[in-house]
Amino acid sequence: MISKFSSLFAGHVDLGDLGQHQTPANDRRYDNEHLSSVFAKTEALATTMDRLGYDTLWLAEHHFQHEGYECLPNLLMMGVHLAHLTKTLRIGCGFNVVPMWHPLRLAEDYATADILTDGRVVFGVARGYHTREVEALGGIMLDQDENRELFEEQVEIVFKAFHQESFSHQGKHYKLPPKVPYRGYELAELTLVPRPKYQPVECWQPIVSASPRGLDFMVKHGIKGVVGGGSALMSEGPVVGYRDALARAGIKAQLGEDVCVGVNFHLADTREQAIREATPFYEEHVKMFAPLGFFRGLSDEQLAAVARRGNWDASGIPTIEQACGARSWYCGPAAGMIEYLQELEAAFPGLESVNVQSSMGTPQAVMVEQLERFAAEVMPAFKS
Repeated sequence: MISKFSSLFAGHVDLGDLGQHQTPANDRRYDNEHLSSVFAKTEALATTMDRLGYDTLWLAEHHFQHEGYECLPNLLMMGVHLAHLTKTLRIGCGFNVVPMWHPLRLAEDYATADILTDGRVVFGVARGYHTREVEALGGIMLDQDENRELFEEQVEIVFKAFHQESFSHQGKHYKLPPKVPYRGYELAELTLVPRPKYQPVECWQPIVSASPRGLDFMVKHGIKGVVGGGSALMSEGPVVGYRDALARAGIKAQLGEDVCVGVNFHLADTREQAIREATPFYEEHVKMFAPLGFFRGLSDEQLAAVARRGNWDASGIPTIEQACGARSWYCGPAAGMIEYLQELEAAFPGLESVNVQSSMGTPQAVMVEQLERFAAEVMPAFKS
């Protein structure tokens, strides 16, 4: 039964010109003052959600995006700050891109945030998808096999540091601790100081490809799964795949258990009005994510068209109507949104958490209005 509503904010500033007929993504460049406005925007969303009874605001870690799309570089610092401005809202790391971190620095920073916020910062890990940021910060992205291998070793280290009083690690990429003399003895173990207050650490990870290897790794470490919305990922496959991975580990679970399902939404009095209002936001979503592989099946010609200004119809770029038909988006009245979520409940009886989010590019005022409308017109239908 759905009982928790959260929202994802990847960190876009208000863009000003929106949609396929406006500035192409690669031509956008904002000054530092405007890029810094992302912090005030995040504060406004957090305080709104806290006031309205949402469970978690999920934020995304990204770097170097002068285009204005994903402008929050440090989720743990942001989470501690937002905890000072809110009362009960949890701040989710959706997600810390582990290959850009030293795993022990990530573990220390999360433990500090966990203690300072009394557990209101939620840990999350991911492999990354931007070559510009991962490779620039010393990680591996171009070689996907190496990226996964590095990520898995780093997460192993993070969880050892979280959950063991002292630990050591010998792997391909890390040998911890180094064999060095220290105060008259040879170093053989490390202790994370501080360790997180709440044990075991709750951790989430995106389910994208739903590969058995990746899902088995998540289950091994007790990592819960987020199925993203807005990119044709809203299908039964990832949810079934996670349930099957639990079964392989000997854990019996209902479909949807330990999974959060995401959907992009826009509420209005009619479906036609909602689609009309949300179309430029959807088109910004396409401009951002299609070149990164999140719209599967697009040809090279279609991807080239996305990078240009306008004339998408002639190239067959998927429309927002098609996204609604694929159930990765919902546009329409609140009653239809309630029905949509009730159908999710029926399909995934173990589902408790749903992410409802405005699309990339949506202005702050619209995001706040949509969160308020969803809380007033949809959430009451799911409160016992």
